[in-house]
Amino acid sequence: MTELKTPFEQNALGAWDVHPDPQFRRKSFISLCGEWELSVRKDGDETYLGRILVPYPPESRLSGIGRALEKGEKYLYRRSFSLEGENLGERVILHFGGVDQIAEVSLNGRPVGSHEGGYLPFEFDVTELLRSGENRLEVTVTDELDRDLAWGKQRRRRGGMWYTPVSGIWQSVWLEGLPKNHFRSVKITPDLSGIALEVCGGENEKTVTLADGRVYRFKGEKTYIAIDSPRLWSPESPYLYDFTLSDGCDEVESYFALRTVSVEKRNGRRVICLNGEPYFFHGLLDQGYFPDGIYTPATPEALENDVLQMKALGFNMLRKHIKIEHKLFYYYCDRHGMAVFQDMVNSGGYSFLVDTALPTVGLKRGISHRASPRRREMFKRDSEQTLSYLYNHPSVVCYTVFNEGWGQFDADGNYLRLKALDPSRVWDATSGWFHGRHSDVQSEHVYFKKLNLKSDGRRPLLLSEFGGYSYKVEGHSFNLDKTYGYRFFADREEFCSALEALYLDQVVEMIGRGLCGAVYTQVSDVEDETNGLLTYDRQVLKVDPERMLRIADRIKKTFYKTWA
Repeated sequence: MTELKTPFEQNALGAWDVHPDPQFRRKSFISLCGEWELSVRKDGDETYLGRILVPYPPESRLSGIGRALEKGEKYLYRRSFSLEGENLGERVILHFGGVDQIAEVSLNGRPVGSHEGGYLPFEFDVTELLRSGENRLEVTVTDELDRDLAWGKQRRRRGGMWYTPVSGIWQSVWLEGLPKNHFRSVKITPDLSGIALEVCGGENEKTVTLADGRVYRFKGEKTYIAIDSPRLWSPESPYLYDFTLSDGCDEVESYFALRTVSVEKRNGRRVICLNGEPYFFHGLLDQGYFPDGIYTPATPEALENDVLQMKALGFNMLRKHIKIEHKLFYYYCDRHGMAVFQDMVNSGGYSFLVDTALPTVGLKRGISHRASPRRREMFKRDSEQTLSYLYNHPSVVCYTVFNEGWGQFDADGNYLRLKALDPSRVWDATSGWFHGRHSDVQSEHVYFKKLNLKSDGRRPLLLSEFGGYSYKVEGHSFNLDKTYGYRFFADREEFCSALEALYLDQVVEMIGRGLCGAVYTQVSDVEDETNGLLTYDRQVLKVDPERMLRIADRIKKTFYKTWA
């Protein structure tokens, strides 16, 4: 395999010392990213591997380790820190952004707690375990790619559409000092005139202060804040209202936006609306993989760069594909105006025959996998925590419950449960195939034949995956021997012309038949896959920006003419 370097690697050291959650920032933030000690334990024996740079997973080059976790092994992370001179308040919380798959945490030789699941944050109150002077933190990681837990596109024998697995700490670790009665969470539900604000914790009397100086005071946990002369959020105008929430003891910095997303009936057909108006989501599949840090890019700016580069090509949506991303990714989408279709992360097994081959030739209904009680419970927990994790982000407008039958079980029941928890978003119950009775959209994947879809008349039509055209750029490809894609091109002009024809001759044609969104595969190459608009190292843009902007303009004009 070729060692590919991104433009961001030279700034990796210290890059993740920034606050990881722009929607819930306190000044008492202390980063624990940086160098830790890493050992591996197997059959009772422990071997020291060296210093690892957190939060890059051990499998990555940036971690300084570059080693895969083998079966029967556990990783042991250790680091020391001192809090002398820090005024942290009455309670101290230890945060982990993501540890794959199972983490057991101890502090100063005493157990703190454990967590199962590799994609969502968790925290512990460590106040009683801290001591003056040096403190010793230890994290033991188990990752057997347990199929009862979420695992995404990781596979030990990577290749094709399956990628290098990660393990261990792959997001930020930090400490936070709090008053005894502190804000535990903030829930923001926007409409086009203001926000319903729900605050958990804190004192009874609270104050919201907007960046422009407007002040709103309220008592209790809930209030509605009406905004004079409201400015709405959209990809074309991503206006955010920065604010501070305080109660005299605790203070949190955050932001909100005013926007709605809905499915409405217009001209006798159903269409997805943004802020009450029909809207076409011109998007890309986004895997969130990087050659330097795999799950974790060298710097947060690398996440921002993907958003800005795709926006500069005329795209207004990214489908985050079976990965829950760093909070900063969603912040950049909020700030710069990029709608997000968010996938739940798959668990369970995968069968090429059942999940890919048969649906490709037309069998797209009537199949569901069995799920153990533990897998059902973990999927229920993770999906509900995903909603909580992303609820306040205006960019997140749609969720996918299951992708192409991967681990699919009780699709109707899961849709009804999750839609009831968050009716403010559009829900794609089964993206691609094995459709059930319930879903907000008619969701189709087409790769190996001409695009020829039509809305069923009851729901908006989404082409939630298509394209996958492969163009391999010399000197910027991960695997020199193998190439994965759905149609192959030898040079840039041939690739660009075929992509332009795909959009103008086929995608645009379906807009008049009810198409409300299209997701091209994909943002960047990933390992063997060379079907990105960017190379895997983010060094080469394969497409012509002017041609891509003309495609976006044609789509927009055709859509609004259709729904005018």
